[in-house]
Amino acid sequence: MDTPDVLIRTAGRWGHITLNRPRALNALSYAMCCAIDDGLAAWRRDAAIIGVLIDGAGERGFCAGGDIRALYHAAIGGEAASSDIFFAREYRLNARIAEFPKPYVALMDGITMGGGVGLSAHGSHRIVTEQTSLAMPEVGIGFIPDVGATHLLGRVPDHLGTHVALTAMRLSAADALAINLADHQIPASRLDDLRRDIFAANTITELDPILHRYAIPPEPSALLAQRDWIKDCYQYDSITEILGHLRTAGPAAAAAAATIAAQSPTAVRLALRALRQARAFGALEPCLQQEYRLAVRCTRAHDFIEGVRAAVVDKDRNPQWQPRSDHEIDDAMIDHYFAPLGAAELRFD
Repeated sequence: MDTPDVLIRTAGRWGHITLNRPRALNALSYAMCCAIDDGLAAWRRDAAIIGVLIDGAGERGFCAGGDIRALYHAAIGGEAASSDIFFAREYRLNARIAEFPKPYVALMDGITMGGGVGLSAHGSHRIVTEQTSLAMPEVGIGFIPDVGATHLLGRVPDHLGTHVALTAMRLSAADALAINLADHQIPASRLDDLRRDIFAANTITELDPILHRYAIPPEPSALLAQRDWIKDCYQYDSITEILGHLRTAGPAAAAAAATIAAQSPTAVRLALRALRQARAFGALEPCLQQEYRLAVRCTRAHDFIEGVRAAVVDKDRNPQWQPRSDHEIDDAMIDHYFAPLGAAELRFD
């Protein structure tokens, strides 16, 4: 009998979700989104269930994100509409996690990227460990930070979230805590004990004392230590201006400029505008709607197909972006990506 890609069951008075594709770093599929969404809907109505815990199988990570191989093959096969269906279901799931009325505990142990951030960072109780490596690396494959990441990163003070998004940097547990993508750090060696104690809890009031009992102080955040030059360099709304200031602000800033310049110029421009607009929106759902417009159009564009090819399919790490630089991108091209989709707009009813 095949093992399900996601396990949905109960433990005591708790719903327990386990992403169960360890060989694929628990990459998220449409069927997995459906199963999780259905489980949450049932537990929301069930008075016997007081909360939900989500984790990932295997030793390497919680979730490496959406199954981009599947999205790539849909794009090159002329079936990008199937990707639209996946994104719509995933983004609605992100919104439901954010407004879930019961505790939602996410164990973000190991690699937590892309769609994995969407499954965890919108929850009420977000746990990281010393093994956590969290990132939104989408600009490196011609895509944009999605699953509500523009909302999460756009509201981080001093443009730290913009730096994270445009450089696709990997965050440590300390970094994730510093910019409010996580709530507690717990040693990975104690997660089994933590699960046992949570599943033994019969009331919601027991949860926070349990978490505080296991939590440890984080190490200093390397990201926060760079706050001053990040705040100065990323205050501009033009990629050209940002890169110009980064290149003259010291070695770390110059390295960030080189990293950004190697990403898809179109994706970087889209990400910056999406982050700025997300900060103005202030709420998650309009950010998800904006991300959906961008996702629909990115998966039909050259840079997404080329970016996934270079990173995942051929693995030559040599994407040929079109256009090749920010100077070749005009505002009308970017406006097209952000234009409403009419009857195809993402809705949450």
